[in-house]
Amino acid sequence: MDGKTVLITGSTDGVGRYVATKLAVAGAKVLIHGRDKTRASTLSDEIKRAGGSEPAFYQADLSSLAEARKLADAVLADHKRIDVFVSNAGIGSQNEGPARQTSKDGYELRFAVNYLSGFLLARLLLPLLKASAPSRIVNVASLGQHPIDFDDVMITKNYSGSRAYAQSKLSQIMFTIDLAEELKGSGVTVNSLLPGGATNTGMVPRDIAPGRLLDPNIVVPPLLWLVSESAGQVTGGRFVANLWDTSLPPDEAAEKARGVAGWMVPAR
Repeated sequence: MDGKTVLITGSTDGVGRYVATKLAVAGAKVLIHGRDKTRASTLSDEIKRAGGSEPAFYQADLSSLAEARKLADAVLADHKRIDVFVSNAGIGSQNEGPARQTSKDGYELRFAVNYLSGFLLARLLLPLLKASAPSRIVNVASLGQHPIDFDDVMITKNYSGSRAYAQSKLSQIMFTIDLAEELKGSGVTVNSLLPGGATNTGMVPRDIAPGRLLDPNIVVPPLLWLVSESAGQVTGGRFVANLWDTSLPPDEAAEKARGVAGWMVPAR
């Protein structure tokens, strides 16, 4: 990743924070994104102490499509290339409360943040990604997926945070499949993935797998592998999952997961 430019949304907290640090230490020019300047400053200090270059910070609230546009505009104005775009920002099934909420544009909040903002950013950044080819888009998705009711996409009836989250993640994966097909031959590879297991971050409810939540440092290798040059053989349009051998201790499973392309499953 030495010399590569990587934009990671939602990188001031959770898995994104760990991935940003690892990539920066590996030599990447990391562009971090979040809503909180204080968290960004803390992350920047952590990266520099770990031996990475100071990251560039872009502040935006991705519940607003206008702010997503401003984020893309700022990145395009500041950089001549983007090698990897990691669409990682998201809201879990219980973050911001379990009740139905709407975004600044009037969309169901989880759908807006987890899917619409990443869709828009990918589209706006695509010209630069194509110009930087070979390049990659990685959508951080989930095994939690729910069928979409196209008569009520915004879930105005029978709402639950878990259903909204799972629907937004299925939308991400469907977008991955379609965009990968569209970009065949362009040099831009598009995939989605499950980072691996229930992670001890703000995205995961405390009552899931009590006592068995994994440290984010343990679950980042699949994501690091997918954005790195070692995954150059990966074709687009895939949902990368099952990179973990659950019979092994987490650290050993993480080591085994690196570079095991045969453990991928097609998105279709």
